Amino acid sequence: MNDEARANYGHAELRRLIDPEIVAVVGASATPGSFGQRTLANLSSFTGEVFAINPKYGTLLGRPCVPSLADLPRPPDCVVLCVARPAVQGMIEEAGAAGAGGVIVYASGFSETGKPERIAAQEELVRTARRLGVRIAGPNCVGLANTRTRAGMNFMPDYDGMGHRRGPVAIVSQSGALGYAVLQAMARGIGFSHYLAAGNSADVDVADFVAYLADDPDVRSVIACFEGVKDGGRFLDAARRARAAGKALIVYKAGNGEISGKAALSHTGTMVGSHSAYRAAFEAAGAVVADNLEETVELAAFFARSGPPGGRAGGRPLGILSTSGGAAVICADKAETHGLALPPLAPETAAKLHEVVPDFGSVANPADLTAEVLKDAGTFAFCLDAFLSDPGYAGYVIPMVFAHPSSSVARAPMVVEAARRTDRPIAIVWMNEWLEGPGTAIFDADAKVSMFRSADRCLAAFRAWFDWHEAGIPPAAARRSDPGAAAAARRIIAEAGARGGGPLSESASKRVLAAYGIAVPGEELAADPAAAAAAALRVGFPVAVKVSSPDIAHKTEAGGIRLGLRSAAEVEAAAAAVLASARAYAPDAAIAGVSVQRMVPAGVELAIGSTCDPQFGPLVALGLGGVMVELLGDTAVRLAPATETDVRAMLASLRGRRLLDGFRGAPPVDVGRIVDAVCRLSELAHDLRDVVAEIDVNPLIATADGAVAADALVVAAAPSGPAG
Repeated sequence: MNDEARANYGHAELRRLIDPEIVAVVGASATPGSFGQRTLANLSSFTGEVFAINPKYGTLLGRPCVPSLADLPRPPDCVVLCVARPAVQGMIEEAGAAGAGGVIVYASGFSETGKPERIAAQEELVRTARRLGVRIAGPNCVGLANTRTRAGMNFMPDYDGMGHRRGPVAIVSQSGALGYAVLQAMARGIGFSHYLAAGNSADVDVADFVAYLADDPDVRSVIACFEGVKDGGRFLDAARRARAAGKALIVYKAGNGEISGKAALSHTGTMVGSHSAYRAAFEAAGAVVADNLEETVELAAFFARSGPPGGRAGGRPLGILSTSGGAAVICADKAETHGLALPPLAPETAAKLHEVVPDFGSVANPADLTAEVLKDAGTFAFCLDAFLSDPGYAGYVIPMVFAHPSSSVARAPMVVEAARRTDRPIAIVWMNEWLEGPGTAIFDADAKVSMFRSADRCLAAFRAWFDWHEAGIPPAAARRSDPGAAAAARRIIAEAGARGGGPLSESASKRVLAAYGIAVPGEELAADPAAAAAAALRVGFPVAVKVSSPDIAHKTEAGGIRLGLRSAAEVEAAAAAVLASARAYAPDAAIAGVSVQRMVPAGVELAIGSTCDPQFGPLVALGLGGVMVELLGDTAVRLAPATETDVRAMLASLRGRRLLDGFRGAPPVDVGRIVDAVCRLSELAHDLRDVVAEIDVNPLIATADGAVAADALVVAAAPSGPAG
């Protein structure tokens, strides 16, 4: 079913599904282990009303039981269907007739089977629900949970026994079991507000849930776990709503292998894959990316418990306070890895620590207080207060290297109490293998202190926190190209005869780029070798000769290029050789002749391009030029149109970035011209997303004086291609 036209559901559409006051359980049962029995058990602490629906009983687990939804005394907000697949369609109709606002469908066997008749059955569920004004979670869904009202509307074992620990972190997951595995952090003290599983996402999906949570005042961060989204535009809208509300969206996307059956016509195809597209979307929306499931809870709890960075301006300064020299060094190493600063202690802080730290310790940052300070709890508290009083740090890292019933339990309340006296975050790194040893429950349950079970994840979280607050809400791209550029480029594509899809010639491709103000070398098209020699005299030496054919995308492989020609005779001979080689390589290719081009001065070669992702529309890619794109994979990708800030960040992320600054005596290049060219190309890709499938500029030659597209390929989209 096509959902592209609709907006995300919000509170008005989803409140009764997610935050119900009355819940009805169809298929409720007394059979231990059945979905109906588990659901009733998980609702045993629900603060609202629960009705069991089963004609066999008068009551079930202390709840009133009626024969059918039609027999309810009041309209239910949410109906949980613990019934088999064949019964689901009829029960949705009954739920609508009873005035329900939402339905949770446990049953599987719908679109996930891939069978056409099951896909059609799922689509019919949605048509029925929308006609009746009922929202569906599922099918193939394990259910939902709302800790605010203790509504455990799911069939997971012993949900009610986990304690309904409330907190400002919400979980959204396509995979019910995976999301529930994250929710089980409640057992160690982490608090959550919601657990929302999307299942098959027939109606309500991940984007809808994120949009709903963005407007919930009790939520401060959201974990979203999924393999893919139904509609990239709606996901971006939801993520940006969360960002605008000051709520960190922690995204973990599974299924990131770049396996594609499509043979790319250009280098851009090797630069951009599905994973790259999602990363670009997350970047554009201000989401925080988790590379591993294990870090999602730590990141979400840290963001929920930490305000914006304070302390010394700039430099991302942290203080590390340890009772182990080895632990201090490990944390310092990770701080350096993640680009975080460890500035020295303020003189007054150092003076205080010198009063109690033995001379075999280290009064520095990181500080090694040594185990001596642990002999007296008051000494540790004194050192902690001295550190937290230092105005030079935006946050603090305290590694805990061993757990002991006396020492670690004694220190935990001191840290928690100290956290109340500062507005800056305190992170504990639990570095021992007693993963839930004494003191961990105190740290996990605290509203201000954050605990990490990895030094690397701790310092990576601080880096993400600094990045997120410094970036703010992503700005819109400023227009660089002439307002008439799109119309001019469309005319060129139409004149090239590529409306039905396929590559344009290099000459036509460059004219499309030139319409957007991207610099291209002077050139003339020549039908034969003699005409090529004459053209070279007009263009000016040195020149390049290239075969001109929309059917030969990779001219080098066809032997269709000769460079650095300095006389008419060289040009005539080169043109003859190029045409002969191209005809041998592609006998059926339409060859217009050769393009005679003014040679671009030597410089740093980059590759820039765009492709149209089916979920997120046009993307712009940037990397080192030539074969280095494929050899090193040193590329960066953003959604189009890209801002100047985006492009400068892309350049900064390249491993070969130093080439632009001048390397081994080479002059630095004009980075501003590179930025301008990439921004303009991104506008082209965005403006013409309905008619252009791919753009490849390789190389874009950057020099101290500018950036010129020395070679280009524009691939027109087929009429049925993505519109973005």
